[in-house]
Amino acid sequence: MTTFDRGGDTRSRILAAARQLFAERGYAATSLADIAARVGLTKTAVAYHFHPKDTLAAELIAPAADDLLALLGGDFGADPRHFIEPLTDFVVRHRAVIRLLMEDIGGADDAPPGSPGETIRAFRDEIYARLAGPSPGSAARIRAWAVMGSLQSAVVKTTDLPQETVRGPLLAAALAVHDAALAGDQGR
Repeated sequence: MTTFDRGGDTRSRILAAARQLFAERGYAATSLADIAARVGLTKTAVAYHFHPKDTLAAELIAPAADDLLALLGGDFGADPRHFIEPLTDFVVRHRAVIRLLMEDIGGADDAPPGSPGETIRAFRDEIYARLAGPSPGSAARIRAWAVMGSLQSAVVKTTDLPQETVRGPLLAAALAVHDAALAGDQGR
């Protein structure tokens, strides 16, 4: 086993292994020793590059956060349907990160100020607002949560599949959820 390597290749391999293990097992169930074993390094070597484990997670999350800010900064018009495709592209591209954040997403409503959960809640609420629209009624609220739930559940359970396999069916499903809820609202 290698103990120390200051090269960027080692960092990249550690990040790739961590992304994969976090997606498979979750953040809490993955140790630095697990990551080291996957890469063929010692735990000390992994800790040299990423200690504590939170720094590794933060580095994995950063590109997704940048993409999310870009997504939320986009103008998709008033029709929430126009936002669903870029949102689907985002969640498919960042499935491993969403899997990593699942514990925090679940507790976002109760997260204290200044915590990562508060940030997740703010992003989640902005996505919801884009899908529900301004001053949403009951049907629009249900529709927005249903679309978000379908995307979240599906991407977490498909981290083992290639992006190109997941994207089309997931987009079709999210649009179908949106359209079915919309049709039900209009039929009343």
